[in-house]
Amino acid sequence: MSDSTPVRLLVVRNDPTDPPALLGEWWQEVGVELVEVNADAGDAVPATLPADVDGLVLLGGAMAAWEDDVAPWLPDERALVRDAVAAGAPVLGVCLGGQVMTLALGGEVTRADVAEIGLVELSLHDAAADDPLLSVVPEGTPVGQYHIDTMRTLPDGAVLLASSTDCAHQAYRVGDRAWALQFHPEIDAAIMKDWVDDDREAVHGRGFDCDAVVEDFAARSDELVEAWRPFAHRFAEIARSSPRR
Repeated sequence: MSDSTPVRLLVVRNDPTDPPALLGEWWQEVGVELVEVNADAGDAVPATLPADVDGLVLLGGAMAAWEDDVAPWLPDERALVRDAVAAGAPVLGVCLGGQVMTLALGGEVTRADVAEIGLVELSLHDAAADDPLLSVVPEGTPVGQYHIDTMRTLPDGAVLLASSTDCAHQAYRVGDRAWALQFHPEIDAAIMKDWVDDDREAVHGRGFDCDAVVEDFAARSDELVEAWRPFAHRFAEIARSSPRR
């Protein structure tokens, strides 16, 4: 493919409540085409990365990364991750997607000791300063969180990039172009409100004030866009230099 050919990302949706959202909007700003596989709606997940796409994005979901009985496409999704990483294609796993990556590449995912719901500020490790993707994210940047599981043990060779107070493994890189995230850079206040409203009793039971979570998210929305829009654009740049093009 030539430099003038649009970047195309294969996006696997695992849950109808977690679309590409803001990431999709920001990628479209820089001419990225999304090829969506809505696995939750019955679309088949390919076990290998199609030749006509430049990279892979795996989105979040309510199921656990090991619950193949709940989401029977997860084995193919893990195979897809392994194929994409082996090919050197850009990969971005978001929350559940990052956990699926972790299992696919030999790491461990378990229930978290502490759930994270709402905005959480990231602490960047030294390796993030030179990372092709996370280097554009400022220290202490807030980002949306909604998880009760955690990437407990990282795959061999993984480079840890970010942590938070309650989650040691917020972001890591494998190889040069594959990133697993525990957080949700794609969501806005409306999505967070929908998630909380759908699960208010459980959210409250985990010690969170549901209304305060949503209000905080809305109040800092401009800060989130300022931090994560450049992140999305940088991933597009990385995909544009993919060895598959």
